[in-house]
This record gives sequence, C-alpha cells and structure tokens, in this order.
Amino acid sequence: MPPARKRTRSYDSAKIRTAVLTQFGQVHEAVGALTPEQLALPTRLGDWTVRDLAGHIAMAVGAVGRSVEQPAPAKQEVGLLDWPFATAAHAGGISQDTKELAAGAEPEELYARTAARLAELLPLASDERLLTTRVGAMRLGDYLVTRTVELIVHTDDLNAATGLGIPYDRQALAACTRLLADALAVKAPGASTEVRVPPFAVVQCVEGPRHTRGTPPNVVETDPLTWIRLATGRTRWAEELDAARVSASGERADLSGLLPILG
Repeated sequence: MPPARKRTRSYDSAKIRTAVLTQFGQVHEAVGALTPEQLALPTRLGDWTVRDLAGHIAMAVGAVGRSVEQPAPAKQEVGLLDWPFATAAHAGGISQDTKELAAGAEPEELYARTAARLAELLPLASDERLLTTRVGAMRLGDYLVTRTVELIVHTDDLNAATGLGIPYDRQALAACTRLLADALAVKAPGASTEVRVPPFAVVQCVEGPRHTRGTPPNVVETDPLTWIRLATGRTRWAEELDAARVSASGERADLSGLLPILG
C-alpha cells in the first residue's frame, strides 16, 4: 500500500450525503424496472451478472447502515486516501458476499430495505463517528465519500451492461473523480506532471523537475468518466489515447504504469 499523505481535500458533508442518497435512488429506480432477462445479462466484471452487480451496489451502500448499527471502534485505522489501496486485498470476500446477497433477495426488495435503513440511521450519526468497515475503522464522513466511488463506478458498469443510461449525480461524480485523482498523487508523489479532469480535479504527481509558473511541461487531460474508467481498470491507457479521450503531452505524461489505481 502506498504511504498515505495528509488529507488535503475537504468534502461538504451535506452534499456528500445527498449525493449518496440521490445516486442510490437513481440506481434503485433503474434496477427495479429490470426484467429477469436483463438481470441475467453478463457484465464486464468477471462472472458477475447484472443481478450480482445490482446486489453489490446495494451491499456497498447498505454497509453504511450496518456499520452505524455496530459499536464504534476504539480508534481510526484507515484514512480516506488509504481506502483506494486497501480494497483489492478483500476482492475475494467481496465477490462471495455479493453473490450470496444477490441470490438471497429480489433487487427491488433489497434496494427498498437498504434505502429505508439508510434514511433512518444516517441522520443520527455524525461525520466523526467511527465505523467498522471491511478495510478497517474509518470516519463516517470519509466512508461516505468512498460510497460515491462505489456508486459512480458501478452505475457505469450497469450502464455498460444494460444500456440503461442511468444518470450520474453531479456531486457524486465530482467526489469520485477527486478521490481517485488524489489517490494518483499518493501513488506517484511529485510535481512534474499535471493531471486535469475538468471541471472537478487537478492534481500534480510523478517525480521530476517541478514547474513554478506557466504551462507545466507534462500535462494529462481527460473527462471525468474516462478518468474513472482508467483509474479502475475498466479501460486502458493506450485505448483511450488512441480514441482521443485522453490528451497527454511531455515525457512524463505517460500514466500507463500507474493505472489502474483502484483494483
């Protein structure tokens, strides 16, 4: 795991909470209308079907409520910028739990139950409340930011599998983009390359000469969804360059060796 840096970005608590509820609500509406044939479709996530993927989204969001119901741990173990590097080690358990949950309940029932629990418990807990999560004890405020990543990334997976066109809440998309961009700066500390993901994020990363004014010598620019797909391994660097969805200039602008960030 790369060493975590001091958290430098703050997130508006009210906006993050609203973003999580809004994006989950949009997915809920779409999933509730899926036919059995659509639920059986394959996804780009290994052997997961759309039913499994829908179950995973409910599990990821429902983890907030389940954690709030548990006793608070004694101390924080994982910071926000540790989280992107801590999830890969738990992939096997996540996949097993996902399949069990998806097989045990119909999506509409699962989503309605998750939404009701979240609406009941979330207003009662402060951002500083510590939660027991799969990767370690985290602040609720930080954990909610990670839920925007789960929601946006997997909404995109659902859209890719079904063609539904589920919308992306702007605040959730912004938080997801920023967290993954900040994680890149943790993974490759430095200031020789500027990565721009307008309109949400700009970070400097990669060791090398630091620019002090004017246009940086190494610049990467892309849109939020392309960045998220690259950062999570849904697409590849060369593919996006060839399709002109990424522009990269300068000898240190090749990020292929640093991607994906989130396994």
